[in-house]
Amino acid sequence: FRRLAQWSAAIALTAAGTACAGHDNGASLFPGASAPSGSFAGPLSLQRSAQHMREMLGHGRISEAALPSNYPVTANPPVSHPAEQPCVDKLFNPNTPPLQTGGLPVGTFGDYSDHPFNYTPPANCPGPYAKIIMKIKFNVTKGIQFDRTGAVWIGGTNVFFGTTAEPAPNLSPTWTVERDVTDYTQVFAQPSVGQASVYNIVNSTYDATIYGTAELEFYPATKQYPVPSSVADAVYPMASSTTGGYVYLDSPTDTLSGTFSLPQNTQAAYLDVFLEPQNNDEFWYSCFPNDLAGKLDNCGGTGFREGEVSVDGQPAGVAPVYPYVFTGGFDPNLWIPIPGVNTLNFKPYRVDLTPFAATLDDGNQHTVSVSVFNDDNYFATNATLLVYEDHGSTQVTGSLTSNGTAQTPNQSVKENVKMTPSGGATGTIDVSATHPVSLSGYVNTSKGKITTTVTQSIAFDNHQSIVDTDSQYKQNIRQTQTVASDIVTKSSKGPIYRNHAQLSWPFTVAFNYMVTGNGAKQVTSILQTNSANGLDQQRQNAQSWLEQNTVNATDTLTIVGQGATPSNGKSRQQYKSLNVDNKCYAKTITSANYVLKSILQGC
Repeated sequence: FRRLAQWSAAIALTAAGTACAGHDNGASLFPGASAPSGSFAGPLSLQRSAQHMREMLGHGRISEAALPSNYPVTANPPVSHPAEQPCVDKLFNPNTPPLQTGGLPVGTFGDYSDHPFNYTPPANCPGPYAKIIMKIKFNVTKGIQFDRTGAVWIGGTNVFFGTTAEPAPNLSPTWTVERDVTDYTQVFAQPSVGQASVYNIVNSTYDATIYGTAELEFYPATKQYPVPSSVADAVYPMASSTTGGYVYLDSPTDTLSGTFSLPQNTQAAYLDVFLEPQNNDEFWYSCFPNDLAGKLDNCGGTGFREGEVSVDGQPAGVAPVYPYVFTGGFDPNLWIPIPGVNTLNFKPYRVDLTPFAATLDDGNQHTVSVSVFNDDNYFATNATLLVYEDHGSTQVTGSLTSNGTAQTPNQSVKENVKMTPSGGATGTIDVSATHPVSLSGYVNTSKGKITTTVTQSIAFDNHQSIVDTDSQYKQNIRQTQTVASDIVTKSSKGPIYRNHAQLSWPFTVAFNYMVTGNGAKQVTSILQTNSANGLDQQRQNAQSWLEQNTVNATDTLTIVGQGATPSNGKSRQQYKSLNVDNKCYAKTITSANYVLKSILQGC
């Protein structure tokens, strides 16, 4: 990290940072960044090398390998839906006229502005619905461009959050994302103003434009395909305005907050949370404790981040932060043609707030907030509060009976790093954290007393080893995040429900940057997994389920002067699920030298 001083000037991003969500109006530079330089005299760290790659990308200096005919490609399954024809409500396309005078068409993203659009429920298709699917097709023109953050809101409620694939001078990526938004059905029942935001600079250097076409598919409910019980009675968005927008958290004390007066017959509540790391926090898992970060010119706050959820200031749950890697992350060639886990289409993390139901439905205003522990600037965030009502009564009473959840996690940091006389360093850094969640509350409903108890064991561990010499920067990261969750619902007049789930997010990075004569060589290998399994029980009936998504990618860059040439790139994605939507799904795809080589599908 001190190698920044060995360049004649620091590496910079001459436009917005990768996957930028629009904070700082596109002028977001990394700390210490200034003008791009010519030659180098020493190795670059993980973060600085990523900046260097993006600077070279912006000047067309990364050589193109064999280009794939289909990029990006994933093994992810499409959203399941009833075997019937849906009503299709087209939201916008690249030619949809803007609502603002002088603006770009809604689905043409070539500026740093929000693109509002009018939403109208589908004609002659009043519902109820068995399934509603948000579907967006993206295309990025050939040229030079960074990956960008994208999101779509309807009536202020987020219905898509993800990033885009990076193009190349002879590569125009096209892909489609889908999201099941059935739980948000109430949002689509009335006309509103929507908003699409993909902040993208287009000029003589960054010349690729992003296009998007979005629609909602409504599948009418039938006897065979009824309305699911997960459909919320009321939906409350937490965004920057009534039409949507990212909420930026620059420090641990910043919050994403919403203040609401909820229906007085509320019997259950959940919060869907998005936390996207940006700028200093993009590679948060590679950050150091603040004392070392200052010495080695790295991001601070340790390699641990976590979302903290509160209700009226009381701790109410935890939202773990997934280690997303964007398509420009580390080395853009790593992600051709297979992107990282959920990179293009984030999944919200759902927090169960049901023990607070009797608190939230007392007719007063209540504030739900989300912050990020160790936030080092910054996170782009959004959330949605889902409320479920007791339709047999107008007033539900009850109480939060116990809250054993700590306000913050218990973090432990161990440094075993030796500084060298030349300003380098070798050693290890370990950060671990636990944050148990324990909540219980009851509501008196028309069906009797219902008690909900949420018990979660949340554990985090990040181990880093570093070697920083005059000729090498090596950083290996081994990280695990786990959540063991038990949610028990007891009813005085009905069955006992128990939902047990295990979540695991192992993540490893092997980064090695070596100076070799008149150039350098960078070898990067990444393994990402998003794994979850569980058991849903009702009396004597039980249903187990499993879902796992793993991506492994490796690449070598040979850097000479102002250019970089990739080689030996290979990647693999395996996606499998069992008893999710009552189906079995398995698909594995592999690539070699940046071209898709095999597809294996079947349970």
